[in-house]
Amino acid sequence: MPSYRIREAAELLGVSDDTMRRWADAGRIGTEQHNGRRTVDGVDLARFAQDIAAGAERPTPRPVVSESARNRFVGLVTEVVRDTVMAKVDIQAGPHRIVSLMSREAADELGLEPGVLAVASVKATNVVIEVPAQPAAQPAQPGAQSAAQSGDPDPAVPPHQGPKAKEH
Repeated sequence: MPSYRIREAAELLGVSDDTMRRWADAGRIGTEQHNGRRTVDGVDLARFAQDIAAGAERPTPRPVVSESARNRFVGLVTEVVRDTVMAKVDIQAGPHRIVSLMSREAADELGLEPGVLAVASVKATNVVIEVPAQPAAQPAQPGAQSAAQSGDPDPAVPPHQGPKAKEH
């Protein structure tokens, strides 16, 4: 089980050594003597750090008036599948089905359940473009000049058929 010296514990909590000592002296966190130095048990320190964070004042969030994501899809949550760590959330936004993978904690905090109105904001740094297969060429009409005879490219062959597109 890990333990931390007062100086290390203070650094992890973002406070001074003196503050850490005062908290220990006041009984807010327990300490032990280890090789002649005061130490704090790692599990106790982690729990204490969570308690401090939970009690910290946070500014009230203001409404969002501008954001960098340009693709916003307003829709209804149609399915939420949760496991112990992650959640898969499906949103139907008009003809678009949006699927988001997020932490279960985030899905729980947002109250995501089927029927909830939600906005999916999409900011992609990687977009893959694919070219679908071209339809088969229609049989030539009797007496019609073929593309090869006319000098035109074969309409059944895509004009820029090269190596498969790569993801960049």
